[in-house]
Amino acid sequence: MTEAGTLYLVSTPIGNLGDTTHRAVEVLRASDAILAEDTRRTRVLLEHYEIEARRLKSFHKHNEAARTEEASAALVAGRTVALVADSGTPLISDPGLRLVRAAIELGARVVPIPGPSATLAAVVASGLDPQPFTYYGFLPRTGRRRRELIAELARLRHTAVLFESPQRLARTLEELAEQLGPERGVVVARELTKVHEEFVRGTLSELSEYYSGHKPQGEVVICLAAAPEAPVESSEDAARQLARTLARDGATSKEIVGALRERHGLDRNRAYAIALEVTQG
Repeated sequence: MTEAGTLYLVSTPIGNLGDTTHRAVEVLRASDAILAEDTRRTRVLLEHYEIEARRLKSFHKHNEAARTEEASAALVAGRTVALVADSGTPLISDPGLRLVRAAIELGARVVPIPGPSATLAAVVASGLDPQPFTYYGFLPRTGRRRRELIAELARLRHTAVLFESPQRLARTLEELAEQLGPERGVVVARELTKVHEEFVRGTLSELSEYYSGHKPQGEVVICLAAAPEAPVESSEDAARQLARTLARDGATSKEIVGALRERHGLDRNRAYAIALEVTQG
């Protein structure tokens, strides 16, 4: 019985062809088939490294099911298949999960060939805290799911990374400013690793205004700062909550006063007033 083949997930440059790894070139040269979402872009890469392009086939959301069946047959026959992204790492906002799952089910090896990543390039150069961060990809253009994700971003206590088209960037920043607050920090990274690479840093309000008057071109990554810490509950608010809990549990006024003084540092008179408030109110 023929041993199942290998599916390689090959990361490709996000702009600068010089970022291609030696290992990626070797794998692409040796693979029996190369699957790419946009064969025109991948052909440029292959020609640059003098890699035979006859084995190149399209793999996108409209033919993913059929191509997965073809690739599965090749893997069963012991062949090697390379899946590449248009740029960056396969499966990140690109099709391919169906193929990876099929390969695993068949017992084929699934081997990542790491390399360029727009997400990581943007977040490490943004100046925002990269640990942790959450990658959201492209937000839905409209609908309830978009509203839910924006509400989630409003509460998120660490850095978020989004993709957006240059045509929708200004509107998305405006909506985020409306829902998350105009002073939320944000960094827009554009044309990463290319000649016109750019990082623009500021608040959602500032960048929304900037990009409404400066129409960007090229690929865009948004790095969104963490939500600010919630206001710290005042000592007296916390003391009242403790007093209510103790009263509900049957503590006497004297016991409540003692607990408030010990845990919240209140003087006797203020602690006594709060104890009366919760026990007699």
